[in-house]
Amino acid sequence: MWQDREPPPPALAAWRHLEHGFDAAFGAALSPLRHLGSLGFLVFWLLAVSGIYVYAVIDTSVAGAYASIVDLGRHQPWAGGVLRSLHRYAADAFVILLAAHLGREWLLRHYRGARRHAWLTGVPTIALVFISAIGGFWLHWDQLAQYSAIATAEWLDALPLLATPLARNFLTEGAVSDRLFSLFVFVHLGAPLLLLFTLWFHIQRLTRAAVWPPRALSLGLLVTLLALALLQPVSSHAPANLATVPQALRLDWALLFIHPLAEATSPAAAWALVAALLALLSVLPFLPQPAPAPVAVVDPANCNGCRRCFVDCPFAAVTMAPHPNGKAGKQIAVVDADLCTACGICVGACPSSTPFRSAADLVTGIDLPAAPIGALRRDLQQQLATLKAPRPIVVFGCAQGAALAPLAGDDIARFSLECTGMLPPSFVEYALRDGAAGVLVSTCRPGGCEYRLGQQWTEQRLRGEREPHLRAEVPQHRLEVAWADAGESGEAGPLQAALRRLRQRVSQLEPSTDPLPKVHHV
Repeated sequence: MWQDREPPPPALAAWRHLEHGFDAAFGAALSPLRHLGSLGFLVFWLLAVSGIYVYAVIDTSVAGAYASIVDLGRHQPWAGGVLRSLHRYAADAFVILLAAHLGREWLLRHYRGARRHAWLTGVPTIALVFISAIGGFWLHWDQLAQYSAIATAEWLDALPLLATPLARNFLTEGAVSDRLFSLFVFVHLGAPLLLLFTLWFHIQRLTRAAVWPPRALSLGLLVTLLALALLQPVSSHAPANLATVPQALRLDWALLFIHPLAEATSPAAAWALVAALLALLSVLPFLPQPAPAPVAVVDPANCNGCRRCFVDCPFAAVTMAPHPNGKAGKQIAVVDADLCTACGICVGACPSSTPFRSAADLVTGIDLPAAPIGALRRDLQQQLATLKAPRPIVVFGCAQGAALAPLAGDDIARFSLECTGMLPPSFVEYALRDGAAGVLVSTCRPGGCEYRLGQQWTEQRLRGEREPHLRAEVPQHRLEVAWADAGESGEAGPLQAALRRLRQRVSQLEPSTDPLPKVHHV
């Protein structure tokens, strides 16, 4: 029940290795790879702010569009010119972050079960981002805008939906009008409004969704984009001229790659590729998946309606309802099976799972049927009773993080939980009372929790900052916490280093030192 899982597949292991490289450079708490979603939100608002200003000062007519864009750099170099360049680089960053976020979530298989909603609402953002980005180039009405508008019209003409070609009707010399520019504005501004709604739906089923990255990371990204805008300002091509074919264009490959793709293959092939990609992403959540673990179950006799499981659940799977006992104001937790990931974080949050007692079986207001907390308590007692080492150590780890099996020694009792967030802090005290000399808790690195908040809640509970918390009477030098992801179980890894530190400390303990708090017998 408390054993490690199989090692991650090679692609995921390679991504973890890349994450650890970024952790070494930035620190896990400030690693960009652990904040891709929130960085995407930050860039979206940078695009909105810079875009609103640029749109307010440019002329959106055929005759004045090009000149007004060029004048931004001439007459407003520190406002319009910098913001125009910032807008472009932020758009590139948004696409890069979107691709990285999508790839990470795919590698982690975050399109299944309770995460299906977030995945399916995220897929439309891909189309909306590129619609808005491509439409933005048209407003410049330079040679690059001309190339993109004609290429897009010809690509749309490949669909058997229109009676007459768009390129011939709207994008010929003398046919471009202010009405067409109104369509360009509608495309460029309408798509972001729809994108804002999809992003809102995207995070609806996540509690405490991270929509802002850490302040230092936000400032770092902003400074980087501003530096690019100052050192390599974006400039316009020559004015559009539909009587000529543009040459030697400076193509933005991140935003306009679809045009050369259609040219290199065919418009029909490009449509087939885009449709196949979107269809594959949309169907992934509905493909056959491994049977999910049984969801959390509430015990009405032991649920006191404290709301801690409701507050701590990362996926809004727990709600509160009137208690079936009919008492006025009494509430009970209710689990939505479609949203529950069976992470067990609610179990670690429940105060009734941490009674200070020694005789009765451990019961809780909310529990996992596949891994009940009472079974963990009994296994803890049994393993410690069988260890013959004079100073045994109990290790609680995460099945999603560093494997515990490589930890060597006949003085170790190992327990790999679905998430360390399901560990009630009093289990540290239980282990010490039952004969352990020390306890090692291994949790994922900051920002690396498979269930989003397990690492954060575990750390706060052990530090006494979140209920239920570890009692202050527990000797802190007999507790060690390690932050280790999957693949970090080697001799040089943080888990092994934490175990060595704990062994060194407990080896110096005298039998009579550090008495534990008294047990309340029931």
